[in-house]
Amino acid sequence: MQLALQLALEGCGTTSPNPSVGSVIVNGGTVVGQGRTQPAGQSHAEIAAIEMAGEKTVGATMYVTLEPCCHYGRTPPCTDAIIAAKISRVKIATLDPNPQVSGNGIKALEEAGISVEVDDSVDTIELYEGFAKHIVTNLPFVIAKFATSLDGKISTNSGDSKWITGSESRAVVHEMRRTCDAVIVGVNTIIADDPQLTARDQNGQALNQQPLKVIIDTHARTPTTSRFLSEPGEALLFCSENVSSERVSEIKQSGANVIPTKQSQEGLIHLPSVMEHLGRIGVVKVIIEGGGTILGSFFDNGLIDKVYAFSAPIIIGGMNAPSPVEGIGVQRMNEVYELRNIKYSQMGNDWMTVGYPIRRS
Repeated sequence: MQLALQLALEGCGTTSPNPSVGSVIVNGGTVVGQGRTQPAGQSHAEIAAIEMAGEKTVGATMYVTLEPCCHYGRTPPCTDAIIAAKISRVKIATLDPNPQVSGNGIKALEEAGISVEVDDSVDTIELYEGFAKHIVTNLPFVIAKFATSLDGKISTNSGDSKWITGSESRAVVHEMRRTCDAVIVGVNTIIADDPQLTARDQNGQALNQQPLKVIIDTHARTPTTSRFLSEPGEALLFCSENVSSERVSEIKQSGANVIPTKQSQEGLIHLPSVMEHLGRIGVVKVIIEGGGTILGSFFDNGLIDKVYAFSAPIIIGGMNAPSPVEGIGVQRMNEVYELRNIKYSQMGNDWMTVGYPIRRS
């Protein structure tokens, strides 16, 4: 099951809207087949493992990180293939998180005489938390990521922010980008930092698979010479419906798709509409890397599911130096977001805090 989990982790970011699944087939104590989910419309993990194992599937045990599907989608049911392969036992790490189908895959296998066991020896909660939300709500799982100095600043007074954290923390962020379907920033980050918004390896080279680059830009101020427009991967810009068609055409010609979107009462882009659009196009998990304005807006709208906060042992100072989360905020301490199920990790000299924000009240 550990091998199956590793296979699933390798596929993260390449399979949406399907979940990334790993599968291993063992016969006589030997691994005879293994596979992971291919991009949407191609083989599921179970099918890839069965094809590798060939005739050695007869009487074998299959380990799979997610309950095999028993319905027709882009591909036929995996349960049918498992039954046809004459596998005798299936161990599953996680039930299907869709309450309408959870357990149906197990039922189909057991009715065919296959022994099924739920094996919770590996933790797959984080692996499937994005899929679990999207399959039920059709909305993306939203991760807020920010890096601060010890005194809570994300840049100096002049806007210089490279680099607050060390190389170890930045490597983690690139891995997060690799496993997410989209990275979101606001236009202020584009103008101030001119970021690439790509997932890169340890040598700084762009990976083959890139997240969708999403820009929240109410007034379409994104410069057409911005670096992210010439980087690998698609770009999607959300702007106000009031932006002129000429300006929309300019941005489209520079390489980004543009989605005119209604505004909130505060005159900003209506972020729930953005999330609904991303969910419809199959974006399962997003990471927000914008500055305080965009993160504040997401928190104000109650749209954040998970937080990755990096803290570096440096002091920046300055009463006008920006903080990571701005927006309207809360009026009372009993209304704050409090992280639950917290994990702390040291990354070089930095500390990473991971948790799930819940309103105290």
